[in-house]
Amino acid sequence: MAIVFVVLIAFFVLNTWHVNEYSITPGDAQPVAQLVSVKGLDTDPHHDKILLTDVYLTQLTAWGFLLAHFQPHTEIVSGGDLTLPGVPTDQLVAQGYVDMSNSKEYAKVAALESLGWKIPHRDVGATVYAVQVPSTAHTAGLAVGDEIDAVNGFPVTNSCDLLREIGAQPAGVDVTLSVRTAIISPSGTIILRSAKAVKVTTVAVPHGTTLPGCPPSSQPLLSMIAVEPVDAVDYTTPGSITISTPNIGGPSAGLAMTLTLIDQLSSGSLSGGRTVAATGTISPDGKVGDVGGVAEKTIAVERAGASVFIVPSSEVATARGAADASLHVEGVDTLAQALADLRRLGGEPPIPLTKPSSL
Repeated sequence: MAIVFVVLIAFFVLNTWHVNEYSITPGDAQPVAQLVSVKGLDTDPHHDKILLTDVYLTQLTAWGFLLAHFQPHTEIVSGGDLTLPGVPTDQLVAQGYVDMSNSKEYAKVAALESLGWKIPHRDVGATVYAVQVPSTAHTAGLAVGDEIDAVNGFPVTNSCDLLREIGAQPAGVDVTLSVRTAIISPSGTIILRSAKAVKVTTVAVPHGTTLPGCPPSSQPLLSMIAVEPVDAVDYTTPGSITISTPNIGGPSAGLAMTLTLIDQLSSGSLSGGRTVAATGTISPDGKVGDVGGVAEKTIAVERAGASVFIVPSSEVATARGAADASLHVEGVDTLAQALADLRRLGGEPPIPLTKPSSL
């Protein structure tokens, strides 16, 4: 009896003790068309079955970590591999929703421009993507999704502006940021409040710190506020296009959403009647980027009955290694390649139903 009691206690402890390990398992594959609403533009009543797919990311208990090693279609990743140094994993959900929000905007732009539209845009600030903890930025209340549009009264239009304006200040001084605080609902809707002033104390940057991806500058970087920003961009698109993705985070549905919008805004069948799944990030200029969990996504799209799975080129071997013979895997680096592959498989070239014009 004592042995049974000890075993039960051990099981309880192992099953309540969360470790910094996560499991990636097959999620859902669902048609994107049912998530899309278009107003003010002509659409084709026929919708091809183009699927987005996701995975389940679950923090493991010690017991779950042991079991995961024996469960099929399960990948184990460390929490440290999912975040930047010094950034806690409790920011992952909000980061996923920021990624999805941006991905939906990029999908609209990429789809419309592939159909001949010229979509104007303007940089409007810098979105906080990660906050180191502990840090003066965290103490000041900055959080994932917040949008910063000025430093000490000087406007910043993108992330490089923000980092340079702060970097020009001495370490140990207060800077006043103009911040639109993000309210992120449990299902992922992001609403920005009116701008308010937030004071943050700068800290010294490590010696030799540079700003990768930013134009060269002769001005040395003196300080920082320990946030990772991304550009906040406003796009002016025709009509009204909304994509409802409750409880889905991350950027990996970008390609699937783009293909679905092209299909809805053009005549004919983009997929030639096939059930097509796609994964991959999308940029406004149509580049397709890498994503994670492709092996698990392959299982999900097979279960959903897809016959074609379009993935980033670098992920082809992973997808084909997890696929059975009934699933045709195509690798692409651009939206144009994805459209060409679909035509080769029997799809029709997209012809826009609304005549494109410059906005």
